[in-house]
Amino acid sequence: MKLFFLLESAYIVIVIFFLVVTAIVTTREFMPKVAFKRGMLGVFTIFAVFIMFHFWMTTSRMANVKQIFNDGGTIICENKMHKTISQSILISKKLGWALDGDEFTSPNYTRNFHTARCVDYTSYAKEQGEDRQ
Repeated sequence: MKLFFLLESAYIVIVIFFLVVTAIVTTREFMPKVAFKRGMLGVFTIFAVFIMFHFWMTTSRMANVKQIFNDGGTIICENKMHKTISQSILISKKLGWALDGDEFTSPNYTRNFHTARCVDYTSYAKEQGEDRQ
């Protein structure tokens, strides 16, 4: 449950905002009496499906990234710390990285990287026509 709130907290805040807007709009005097119930149920259901799908996709990708890393593969992670042309960093066991829970850590790097912000580098390299790993 902690992982769910960690990954989806921003989207939950957005849903709460839309639910408040829906509540304000559907309780106006010109709206039908059933509008509040239908509006809240509809908005909540749509966003709940989207959030659950996003959570499922993210956790599936995280599991895939962990498996690739544990098998000795290379991972590419988003680096928002340095706003340069190369905003991504390559992570592998060969480069001294370790997996601690859901984060990649390295004694040579000041920042940890969460597995939710990483993807398989080999599939990216194949798309770019590179053979390195």
